[in-house]
Amino acid sequence: MKKILIVENDEKSLYLARFILEKEGYEVIEARDGLEALDKISKEIPALILRDMQLPRLDGYEATRRIKADEKLSKVPVVALTAYAMKGEREKTLEAGCTGHIEKPIDPATFA
Repeated sequence: MKKILIVENDEKSLYLARFILEKEGYEVIEARDGLEALDKISKEIPALILRDMQLPRLDGYEATRRIKADEKLSKVPVVALTAYAMKGEREKTLEAGCTGHIEKPIDPATFA
């Protein structure tokens, strides 16, 4: 079973994403901020990281840069989940090392 790490500090968004992914057969690992995410992936490398970019303690941009700088983790795809739809946001997440960008709120019909 493929493991997906979701890094999200909003309980409703986390619940919805987890529900959809588990229904599709994925195992979900959760983290509430960038530091917790780094700790979790140091113990268990997921197949995919879905992450909010605006997080407490360590934001998604810096956490993604650290992941991509680590040789063991650099190939793990990181997809940004963000409610920020401002011009340039997609480019900013890609520059940080994300391989994709999904705007929130997520669409349950197409998310998985």
